[in-house]
Amino acid sequence: MDPFHLLSLTLVTAALLSWLNHRFIRLPTTIGVMIIALVMSLGLQGFRLVGLDVETPVESLLERIDFSHALLDIMLAFLLFAGALHVQIDNLLGQKWIITGLATVGVLVSTLLVGGMVFYAADAFGTPLPFLTCLVFGALISPTDPIAVMGILKQAGAPKSLETKIAGESLFNDGIGVVLFSVLVTVAMASGGEATAVDVAAGGATPAIHPPGASDIAALVAVEVVGAIVLGLLFGWITFRLLRSVDNYQVEVLLTLALCTGVYSLADALHSSGPLAVVVAGLLIGNTGRRYALSKRTAEHVDTFWELVDEILNVVLFVLIGMEVLVLDFTDGSRLAMGLLAIPLVLAARFLAVGGAVSMLRRRRVFTPHAVKIMTWGGLRGGISVALALSLPTTLEGRELFLVMTYVVVVFSIVVQGLTIGRLIAMIPDDARGSADTGHGS
Repeated sequence: MDPFHLLSLTLVTAALLSWLNHRFIRLPTTIGVMIIALVMSLGLQGFRLVGLDVETPVESLLERIDFSHALLDIMLAFLLFAGALHVQIDNLLGQKWIITGLATVGVLVSTLLVGGMVFYAADAFGTPLPFLTCLVFGALISPTDPIAVMGILKQAGAPKSLETKIAGESLFNDGIGVVLFSVLVTVAMASGGEATAVDVAAGGATPAIHPPGASDIAALVAVEVVGAIVLGLLFGWITFRLLRSVDNYQVEVLLTLALCTGVYSLADALHSSGPLAVVVAGLLIGNTGRRYALSKRTAEHVDTFWELVDEILNVVLFVLIGMEVLVLDFTDGSRLAMGLLAIPLVLAARFLAVGGAVSMLRRRRVFTPHAVKIMTWGGLRGGISVALALSLPTTLEGRELFLVMTYVVVVFSIVVQGLTIGRLIAMIPDDARGSADTGHGS
């Protein structure tokens, strides 16, 4: 099947599942279509048990869709730009310390905690893994997914301050998480002899390895992060000047589209972080551009265009996540057990990372009641984690286990956490719901 026919089939499936959800199930669109796709996938597997092999043709079609490439190299740029375009920079700056802390130190802490817990859990299940390899799983599962988070938070009626924290963190920790993931994969692949839990428990020494040095890693992070921010600001400013010189919504929509795709592609070509570059550019256009370069009519057209792009790609993405169960190997019971164990481990790491950041800032500001619980439960994992897991090198030890674990955590996160976050938000007193967090130095 050629790419156009494959795209057509995907869009038709997404449209029909969207209609079914809207007409009969009435769940939030992304959650609804993913649940329907997941049920369909399990149903196809059930047919095989009664002798009807309708699963294999669907599997072969799914295998032709490179999920990791489709999301990380194509869809992610549009989804992040659309999300950043509607985040108010004033609100973001008001929460800058908690967002920065969670998007950087929080991701590192979560990666270490998850990696360490999985390191010993894998040994307990009889499948010891290198510590660095476990850190790779920690890195791919720790960032919260802005694609999954932002729409659900709006529908749940979260207070603006909490919505800004979680959405802002998700936009930035995505880029940081991808950089950390890339670094750890590089180090892990160069350190194939790293000790397992058995070696550590026995006090054994780690064999001599030659991973990239600290200076190499620092240079890589600098290029990825600093380079991405510079590119986003530079090309966002150039596009802002172009937008300011015209008043034609067709041209201006096209300019924003060019900025989104162009800066993401350029950042990738220069080995910088495409996600960070496109978020920075989107924030600049969505705030400075909206205020000084876009007329009211043009702003409405730009918003409508990007909201439509966001909705379409979200539905397609969550359909693919639901169907992806067909190409994963769940025949090994220990993998599924590890996946189920990973759910509380990931939530515990998230709770400790969020709780630590909030505790350090409580002396300087007052937080919304139940902020730690809501930010822990509202830190959803989504397609980015699945895409990163699928992009793991086939020679990486534990890859198949990490695929199953990631999928189980993501499905639980989107379905269970996504459907119940509203109940936690409802715990916030009415008098605190409309006010932002207060405090000096925020």
